[in-house]
Amino acid sequence: MNILKIQLKEIKLATDNFDENKVIGHGGFGKVYKGESCHSNSEKKSLVALKRLDHKHGQGDPQFWKEIMMLSRYRHENLISLLGYCIEDPEMILIYEHASRGSLERYLKDDNLTWTERIKICLDAAKGLSFLHDPNERQQRVLHCDINSANILLDNLNAKVSDFGLSKMGSAGPQYSVIITMVLKGASRRRKGVTFTLRNMPRLRLKV
Repeated sequence: MNILKIQLKEIKLATDNFDENKVIGHGGFGKVYKGESCHSNSEKKSLVALKRLDHKHGQGDPQFWKEIMMLSRYRHENLISLLGYCIEDPEMILIYEHASRGSLERYLKDDNLTWTERIKICLDAAKGLSFLHDPNERQQRVLHCDINSANILLDNLNAKVSDFGLSKMGSAGPQYSVIITMVLKGASRRRKGVTFTLRNMPRLRLKV
């Protein structure tokens, strides 16, 4: 696994011991903190986002390990990058690249966002999803299961799909991949007995 395991003491140093002033978001996983950390062999520090698991929010160990497995295996410019993780009882923390403008959810009603920028964000997110659905049949297909504006992050105006804890994997190669899940949860909703079909779709080309 290429993802770096980081010690808890480094996480506490990066977040000033989980200072509430460092919190930049909340989700089904728990609180998200901003901090500076060394996430490679380099001594140079950079901004990172640190997601701290809180079991009271409904997600737990399976989602934690699913996120690590997915983002260590699937790399794309329009998927958020996982830089490291920490697991020291009782803490379970994921460390990501920092998306400078946060989630798309913040900008849905922003009149300053031009239509050109909106279309670029849509296309970026679509490219990330297309990579997961793998129209070229080179890898197992992935169904995200929780796509919404809160899970599309903006690094400047480059959109990146995030939060893979609820994702499902299908087979590679066949024209159709059928994925059945008994419970779909995410974005404060639940739906039972859902069947999804992924199929090869014609590509949409849009020029702005």
